[in-house]
Amino acid sequence: MRGVHMHKNLLIQYPLMKEIANENEVVWLNTNVQSNYVNQVTVADIEEARKRLERFAPYFRKVFPETTANGGLIESELIEIPLMKEALQKYSENELLGTLLLKCDSHLPISGSIKARGGIYEVLTIAEAIAVTAGMLSWKDDYSILAEEKFHQLFSNYTIAVGSTGNLGLSIGIMSSKLGFKVDVHMSSDAKQWKKDLLRNTGATVIEYSGHYEIAVSEGRKQAEQNPNCYFIDDENSKTLFLGYAVAATRVAEQLNQNNIIVNNEHPLFVYLPCGVGGGPGGITFGLKQIYGEQVHCFFVEPVAAPCMLLGVMTGLGNKISIQDIGLSGITAADGLAVSRPSKLVCKNVGPLLDGIASVHDYRLYQYLAELANNEGLQIEPSAAAGFHGYITIQNDQNYRMKISQTTLQNGTHIVWATGGSMVPQQEMEQFRKMGEKNIRLT
Repeated sequence: MRGVHMHKNLLIQYPLMKEIANENEVVWLNTNVQSNYVNQVTVADIEEARKRLERFAPYFRKVFPETTANGGLIESELIEIPLMKEALQKYSENELLGTLLLKCDSHLPISGSIKARGGIYEVLTIAEAIAVTAGMLSWKDDYSILAEEKFHQLFSNYTIAVGSTGNLGLSIGIMSSKLGFKVDVHMSSDAKQWKKDLLRNTGATVIEYSGHYEIAVSEGRKQAEQNPNCYFIDDENSKTLFLGYAVAATRVAEQLNQNNIIVNNEHPLFVYLPCGVGGGPGGITFGLKQIYGEQVHCFFVEPVAAPCMLLGVMTGLGNKISIQDIGLSGITAADGLAVSRPSKLVCKNVGPLLDGIASVHDYRLYQYLAELANNEGLQIEPSAAAGFHGYITIQNDQNYRMKISQTTLQNGTHIVWATGGSMVPQQEMEQFRKMGEKNIRLT
């Protein structure tokens, strides 16, 4: 009954709520963006995370040769996609303005998704703390020694656990197993079978639950609490995960500088990020706002069936509101975004920084991923395509066009953040593309 009562009150209080409850696409704009909002995460925290990843670089070069090109850092390309911009024009009511770039976290080494940033970083933080406490590692050491058998033996006494829709579990499972940890991944039974199979092949134990992602997280947390040698990585509330993602902002700033792309008031940066529970896009947004302040505009994009961050930030209720409270199912092709309740950490620390949130229908995700494959030769999964909708729909929103001049949009650099896809089996990726081409023909 609580959900029904809340639903009625929210319908009265928020004009957009009826559209959201009916699974219609919406755009919510933050009319009070606080670029200098003071929160519990600091620039010093991000710098500490950046230095920790640099300490582990020799280890990555040794055990993951695919990271060698970036000096042992887990990083992806930032590329211009002019053919995609041209292809997207047919979906837009207005001329699409500015330079369009793609941040290819869909092709990050090791686990092929944005989760390689946060998930792997938290595993490294845990491993470092255990090894230092055991007197086997010093910050001054060459961290490639972590590949030695004595460290595998040390870490085998501990378990890493996580609740995941798939990609976070993959990043944590692959990294933890490589170091020697035992791994438990708690997943909803409707998670992609290939992800569950791949995790089991790495040596992880996959525990499945009927029902929503929230149930898997809750049960995983309870089981971890019973084991003193178990570390539960909490996608909803982990500051460590958040910081792993935030480091990406410093990397993007370096890439923009290397490409002589100016970011200032006359040439702002616009960033469009797919959002599930919020950790990944939240960390990146926080980092970008620390670097660029009012010169960067960040937007989240969620499926119409699971706009949990939109509900949490728009109402100010944070994680106290669920999509089920307004009758939504959470069933979406964007499995990585199929989350019922947003991160409390992100709602509190990033909500005030956000410029807006949009929602998108599944059929558009297939369209966008097919357009990207056909025009730029890049393959991504449905959830990773959500950012393209942000690029289009924000420019088409009349309220935003009244706020931001056409010249500003034209002079801006627009980054769509592709969050996953390179680990998807080719047969399944081809099915995604065919679905997208079918939807393109129906447009």
